[in-house]
Amino acid sequence: MEYLYQKVSYLRGLAEGLGIEEESKEGKLLLHIIDTLEDFADAMDETMENYEDLEEYVSYIDEDLSDVEDELYGFDDEDDFYPYEDFDDENFECIDFDCDCCDEEIEEDDEE
Repeated sequence: MEYLYQKVSYLRGLAEGLGIEEESKEGKLLLHIIDTLEDFADAMDETMENYEDLEEYVSYIDEDLSDVEDELYGFDDEDDFYPYEDFDDENFECIDFDCDCCDEEIEEDDEE
């Protein structure tokens, strides 16, 4: 976010270098636009800080939830979470059906 502050500072410097005075209507407009851009940069910076804090908090919640799941379900490692990973589907054959009500083909797996 530092680049936003740099750009706003650059614009403020340009306005001062051009001798833009707040007494004129155009000068008042330009200086208020620069002030508003600085407010936007502040808001963006604060939003990013809040996001980073929230991201860290969610990470802690995820770790705690993982611990609770391990305690409740007794998972020792990630392999226990996928009990059907080594399922042998060679004993099944695919059967096609035509649906009369919607003219859609339906596939059903059936054991040989």
